Amino acid sequence: MPPLAVVIPRSPSLSVSSETIRRASQVHSVRRDSQPILSDAPLTPPLSPGHSEQGSDAIVVDAEPRYSSQEHNVPLITYEAIITPRAQPIEMEVDAHSPPFTGLQPPLRLLEDEQVHLQRSGLKLSDFDVRGTLGTGTFGRVLLVRHRASASQPATQNHFAMKVLRKTEIVRLRQVEHVNAERYILSRVHHPFVVDLFATFQDSLNVYMLMSYVPGGELFTHLRRAQRFTPDVTRFYLATIILALKYLHSFNIIYRDLKPENLLLDSRGYLRLTDFGFAKIVDDRTWTLCGTPEYLAPEIIQSDGHGKAADWWACGVLCYEMLVGYPPFFDESPYGIYEKILNGQIHWPRSMDRLSRELIRAFLNPDRTQRLGNMIGGPQDILGHPWFRGVDWDALERREINAPIIPHTSSVDDTRHFLHLPLPPPDEMPGLVAEEKSIPLHQRFDPIAYQFLEF
Repeated sequence: MPPLAVVIPRSPSLSVSSETIRRASQVHSVRRDSQPILSDAPLTPPLSPGHSEQGSDAIVVDAEPRYSSQEHNVPLITYEAIITPRAQPIEMEVDAHSPPFTGLQPPLRLLEDEQVHLQRSGLKLSDFDVRGTLGTGTFGRVLLVRHRASASQPATQNHFAMKVLRKTEIVRLRQVEHVNAERYILSRVHHPFVVDLFATFQDSLNVYMLMSYVPGGELFTHLRRAQRFTPDVTRFYLATIILALKYLHSFNIIYRDLKPENLLLDSRGYLRLTDFGFAKIVDDRTWTLCGTPEYLAPEIIQSDGHGKAADWWACGVLCYEMLVGYPPFFDESPYGIYEKILNGQIHWPRSMDRLSRELIRAFLNPDRTQRLGNMIGGPQDILGHPWFRGVDWDALERREINAPIIPHTSSVDDTRHFLHLPLPPPDEMPGLVAEEKSIPLHQRFDPIAYQFLEF
């Protein structure tokens, strides 16, 4: 049976008026919360990097720089200073028995060979105090929590983000595979611009992911404040994302949900790629329709099978949005967005320089075999593109460059860059409130808990 295709009627080229552009900047000043086709997207947690030492009673954060390449040694450009004063993803399973790409690409490294860096002992859910709610989603929320044992140690990180997902809702929305994949991937990857997972738990109602708290909030918020970024500021953030994707792609991990809402700023202004609910290990290609409408590559919309090239397409959309203030393809409905993506017409503001246009065009090539990042040179073609001339990639990966935006925070538990939401009722997170009583052996089989054995 051929793969299910999403048929979008083609229409004549559409002209974009100045009024349409003005309306777009207003429409996209709020978070992208389009209705999903099949199910709601995983929650976006506020996270940041860190590292846990297995077997340690304390939660240890890796303070050393982490990097994966040794490729460029030219001076980084000087970034301009800017004043720091945006559809939910969709997902639809389609037939996965379509003919594969010719030329299977093995990963540069195997994720299964990477060490699991989760803390497995000396840590319980009841060791944490709930300090606030940072965000809510369809089947979960993100809490700010404090580790009691390390609260009296000033030099120890003791505030964390706890991602709480309701198990019955995960099952109902058919997200079990995605949640387990998120845990598997995050427990093994280790990169300065990719979130780290410290520990996971479960109780009778929820599964929990303990991640470090990033106080700077979403890049989306800072972009809306500034309205648009200069090319130099955009270059800094896009370069960090490219290094993160290059690292993930070396394991054949595709991310599939790149957007400003999934990019968080730490206290130094560096980005953390977060929310791996749609990440997947794909040796060839996959046919799941998932992602955020404005950022979907044509091959995803057409159910033609997609792989790493879809992430590079999203880089082009993100680059345009940072430079212009809104994405290149927008409409009031997801299907209107899909039609414009397939039509491929982009409005280029007069203020955008030639080199920026060339970079975005190279990312937004509908022919994925000719798309920047997906040709014979792979990600190295991106690093060598003239638009990135002067970027010291090694220094950037070692976090030795001053970031253009430094979020203002006054303490380790400062939540000013997040919504102030009420705390959830205690009965909705029983394992966090107190240790649950052990269940008698004859009552232990729980068909829902059985689907989350790794937590």
